Amino acid sequence: MEQGLVDPVVDPRRLVALDAVHNFRDLGGYPARDGMITRWRTIFRADGLHRLTPADVDVVRSIGLRTVIDLRSQPELDEQGTFPHHEVEVAFAHHPVIDTTWDREAHVDAEAHEFLVWAYTEMLAQGAPRFADAITSLAAPGALPAVFHCAAGKDRTGLLAALLLSALGVPRTVVLADYALTADAMVRMREWATRTHPELAARFAEVPSAFFAALPDALADVLAVVDAEHGSIGTYLTSIGVDDHTIESLARSFLSEP
Repeated sequence: MEQGLVDPVVDPRRLVALDAVHNFRDLGGYPARDGMITRWRTIFRADGLHRLTPADVDVVRSIGLRTVIDLRSQPELDEQGTFPHHEVEVAFAHHPVIDTTWDREAHVDAEAHEFLVWAYTEMLAQGAPRFADAITSLAAPGALPAVFHCAAGKDRTGLLAALLLSALGVPRTVVLADYALTADAMVRMREWATRTHPELAARFAEVPSAFFAALPDALADVLAVVDAEHGSIGTYLTSIGVDDHTIESLARSFLSEP
């Protein structure tokens, strides 16, 4: 970044501080197409919102959410629960990117970069219709402010954020920097589990380390393949069912003058 310029990723407004949710982040303030920026307090990305404490719910309520998009699988919802929409009235949309979570035993010795490239490529191949549905949900009239999330807010959520921001002209370097912020969230999540939920910390200890990795270079490699195969992220989104009208509707709601 050139001297004198402000890093748009490093902003005290970006992280929404919560007790039991560790990766709830505002996607506002990023440079986008035509000299615009993404609007603050409009679209958020997050980790498992089933963990929200009563105090967390009060914070989230103050945001004025209208839509919650859950990208987790149905078994995850059945086991863990969902956003407490009985306490905060929202439109709840379930768009499971994958039907089952990854087999830990199969990846116990996986190298992180190789694993993430494989995982993200698989998700783009299998979950394309769900990503399209999620973006369409965000673009619906009255849908915003909204949050989309998965379990850790890293992989499924990270891919959706990358697709969404790229479609609106956010530079690739900024897209990758936004993704990279999740690395600190993984540390926060594990430290929280150690302090307050030792049984969860013990389960985390059994998870392959690659599952906790957030490597921008891996995401960059995957997005580069999408560019090479489709010409651009926008063209890829068109190929999976996100039409220009949807992107333009989203731009009108989510982009603003600096």
